[in-house]
Amino acid sequence: MKLSRTGTGAIALVATGALLLTGCAQGGGTGGGGTGSGSITVGTTDVVTALDPAGSYDNGSFAVMTNVFPMLMNHPIGKSEVEPDIATSAEFTSPTEYTVKLKKGLKFANGHDLTSSDVKFTFDRQVKIADPSGPSSLLANIASVDAKDPETVVFHLKEGNDQTFPQILSTPAAPIVDEEVFPADKLASDDEIVKGKAFAGQYTLEAFKKNELASYKAYDGYQGMWGKPKTASVNVKYFAKEPNLSQAIQTKAIDVAFRSLPAADIAKFRNTKGLKIVQGPGGAIRYIVFNFETQPFGSKTPEADPKKALAVRQAAADLVDREKIAKQVYEGTFSPLYSQVAQGFTGATESFKGEYGDKKGGPDAAAAKKALTDAGVQMPVTLKLQYNPDHYGDKSSEEYALVKQQLEADGVFKVDLQSTEWGQYSADFPKDVYPVFQLGWFPDFSDADNYLSPFFTKGGGFTNNHYANEEVDALIKKQRAVTDKAERTKDIEQIQDLVAKDAPIIPLLQGDQVAVTVDGVDGVTLDASFKFRLGTLTKK
Repeated sequence: MKLSRTGTGAIALVATGALLLTGCAQGGGTGGGGTGSGSITVGTTDVVTALDPAGSYDNGSFAVMTNVFPMLMNHPIGKSEVEPDIATSAEFTSPTEYTVKLKKGLKFANGHDLTSSDVKFTFDRQVKIADPSGPSSLLANIASVDAKDPETVVFHLKEGNDQTFPQILSTPAAPIVDEEVFPADKLASDDEIVKGKAFAGQYTLEAFKKNELASYKAYDGYQGMWGKPKTASVNVKYFAKEPNLSQAIQTKAIDVAFRSLPAADIAKFRNTKGLKIVQGPGGAIRYIVFNFETQPFGSKTPEADPKKALAVRQAAADLVDREKIAKQVYEGTFSPLYSQVAQGFTGATESFKGEYGDKKGGPDAAAAKKALTDAGVQMPVTLKLQYNPDHYGDKSSEEYALVKQQLEADGVFKVDLQSTEWGQYSADFPKDVYPVFQLGWFPDFSDADNYLSPFFTKGGGFTNNHYANEEVDALIKKQRAVTDKAERTKDIEQIQDLVAKDAPIIPLLQGDQVAVTVDGVDGVTLDASFKFRLGTLTKK
């Protein structure tokens, strides 16, 4: 999802290459949280775009949704594969029909029945609204949804044997909403959702002040796989800056700090008495997006020229020094990334490494100059580069100052570097406001397709960067239906090679999930579901 999902960035330790399935704690000493024995307080710098699942596609928003909305499919703790959640069964009943049977007696916290009608309403609504900041692109393979009886839902798919569809039903596109609270053709406000008590997850939201405080209360009517929450009430406090979050956990004003902390503080906290480090699998990535309409020589610019536009993207890929960014800015808490698919996922390649720069992962200004000269582009090329200073952590300013320096090497580019706060940024980038811009991504589910379909389907997926490659589009559709693992892996690798040549996105960095807790707080589960569960948290 945008790290964001769009995003998102999760602070990371060096990627191990293999995805762990459970978090592990380190550290020791004594001490306790500052919130009392009756509740737990979690701190985060995540930003919530909207509580309405149709209006947000970012990690901060989904972190709320995953704890308060019911799901048809979900991840058992410590597992990467999904299983029925509020359903008793879910299976392909034909290549293009996926049938889900709901549990009996499901209810929302407001007393409304939760039936197949709500499920159909949820998915029809996502597709109808298709909000630019929402996750409806994940539902591209749904042709229609039928509510056959109160407990039976049939998804009719455009393409059969979709190997990702069960996982799709556990993503930000799939929280089930109450059709008696949510409007069918527009977004519901945060206040309407909280007031309507339209929840049926482990918790209800008792109070919510966007990006300040969320107060959760255990929901007795929850019938999902995660069972009864271990703590009856949880508060999530939002911090505008990483140092503020770091100070809060260091002084034990909060019990858990999760996304994002300064890299130097994470290292320090490993040896801080009374604090523990919890580390989980690394799916978070950072990258630069080019808008094919508004980038230099883009299709909507006066000097439009696809050959020159490609040369600009390729020259930028020749110049970025990922290793330097990882070490100098993030002190090794992020690793260089040379493909859109994060390392550790089946089918991941390093296609950009052999294609650009010195062909070994390093930069090469001579190669960048040649790409531009061969295309007839005069240097320096003016590049308007936009980044976000708050959503991806306090280091973004330092990161993009270094990116600017790298792109301006030997006079190849003249970079106009600007920043915008996330609230405006998330609304702007899908509307072609930024020619070249920063994004991050945290996967919705643990499959390489989730690094491909949301980005490279015709039009550029959620980035709306207008990228289109018919061969890439066809391969993305093909691999989703291939049941032979080796053949599907080959298709995924080929997609990455083709995308690298087009360079619509330049991958930069990859990182892990990291949380810090005070002693006496346990149950942080950072696994390959990439979901932060409040219900597993305990406090002595």
